[in-house]
Amino acid sequence: MKNISIEVKWGVIFSIVGLLWMILEKVSGLHDQYIDYHLYLTNLFAIPAIVIMVLALKDKKKNFYDGDMNYGEGMLSGVVLSLVISILSPLTQWITSYVITPDFFPTVIKRSVELGFYANETDAASYFNYGNYARQGFLMSLMMGVITTAIVMIFIKTRTPKN
Repeated sequence: MKNISIEVKWGVIFSIVGLLWMILEKVSGLHDQYIDYHLYLTNLFAIPAIVIMVLALKDKKKNFYDGDMNYGEGMLSGVVLSLVISILSPLTQWITSYVITPDFFPTVIKRSVELGFYANETDAASYFNYGNYARQGFLMSLMMGVITTAIVMIFIKTRTPKN
């Protein structure tokens, strides 16, 4: 467990920041009054998400690899971190859906039908629901975490693997 304690720590930090972001979205009206802008502005979460990934990988490099981490070691750490975040994502989605903003799905269902994105509320509800968002959150956090790690490690690595 000590080998992945840094990834677990940063996975929890990532999840807490994600929940704080959801509270910010809720308070700013993106889950009701300004829901039309939610689709676009929610993507700004990529900024803190990338910052957290960078900080986590730098923490791993400094405190586990004594400042000398190669690309493969960083990728392994990033994949583990992404798995931790993905495993926590159904819980954070549940907290978002049922505690922070329980009216989000009914609101977005109604609005998406009004805008013509879906023919009726039944069709919209098949997309906008906890189960679908939990699955998407799991898969997207894993995929985006690995992609982010692959890019970040180009800049963070300090040595190439020995042959």
